[in-house]
Amino acid sequence: MTFLVDRFGRRVEYLRISLTDRCNLRCLYCVPPQEVLWKQRDEILHFEEILAVVETAARLGVRRLRLTGGEPLLRRDLPRLVQDLAAVPGIDEVSLTTNGTLLEDLAEPLAKSGLKRVNVSLDTLRPDRYTRLTRGGQLGAVWRGIAAAEQAGLSPIKLNAVVIQGLNDDELEDLARLSLERPWHVRFIELMAVGDPQGWGPDLPDRVHGFLPVDTMLERLQGLELQPATERKDGGPARMYRIPNAQGTVGFISPISANFCSDCNRLRLTPDGKIRTCLFSDDEIDIKEILRRGGRDQDLRERLLVALQSKPERHRINSHQFKKCQRNMSAIGG
Repeated sequence: MTFLVDRFGRRVEYLRISLTDRCNLRCLYCVPPQEVLWKQRDEILHFEEILAVVETAARLGVRRLRLTGGEPLLRRDLPRLVQDLAAVPGIDEVSLTTNGTLLEDLAEPLAKSGLKRVNVSLDTLRPDRYTRLTRGGQLGAVWRGIAAAEQAGLSPIKLNAVVIQGLNDDELEDLARLSLERPWHVRFIELMAVGDPQGWGPDLPDRVHGFLPVDTMLERLQGLELQPATERKDGGPARMYRIPNAQGTVGFISPISANFCSDCNRLRLTPDGKIRTCLFSDDEIDIKEILRRGGRDQDLRERLLVALQSKPERHRINSHQFKKCQRNMSAIGG
């Protein structure tokens, strides 16, 4: 079996594929308030190009794929891509991260095409706050999408909440309690400094004051008597806990306060065909250029190996070496 191993001995077997930078929501921490210049259609990788990258990556040792955005459900005929990716020899799992608003109609066809799991963004349980945080979204559509995913067998369902002090941090306990009656995995994520640094608007926190470290989140949840969870993490970054007798789990992802770079097992493919070696670095390796000039498998292989060996040891946030990421989160895929 082939393994991709970088300069620091980390085995890379996970490829995150951002299908589009477009989204039907405009979440505060993901998309800036002003008009966004979305990538044009001819700048975005075609399904056949994505498939070619995955086929080569699988031969090199990539085993798991996650489709992201923007909002990946905006791509037309997505079940066809999922079916093709799931059929690639060596690929063990295709999963997807979504805001959930379009999932109601697509959960079943995606599951039938080979999608295994979904992560759904759910930063608040309050409809009015959801509309404010997403600049117009409707929480009811998300709940219908989650129900459809559950019905289609896309499990375990993970619910991702980006925690913002002064905005939704008063809902930590309510969100965590979602894991009590359902086998859902609720995951709290630290706010990340990616993309446009400008303010979010009046009466809203800014990125600096909105940051809440995982240790503080844990302190605020002491009343739930969280116990370390023992299930296998599959190489994921979350620190896992369980409320006593709960069906699901509560996880904490700390990219800023306690990074997990030493265990990073992933590369990212951007919508416009760049291999991104670190979420927080704009150093990218162009792979679309090879695809558009008719490059062969060997050319793709060599470019992927260049990307692998370009992967940094760790991100440089909170150091003088950190350079501000220019892409918004919607153009990276998280």
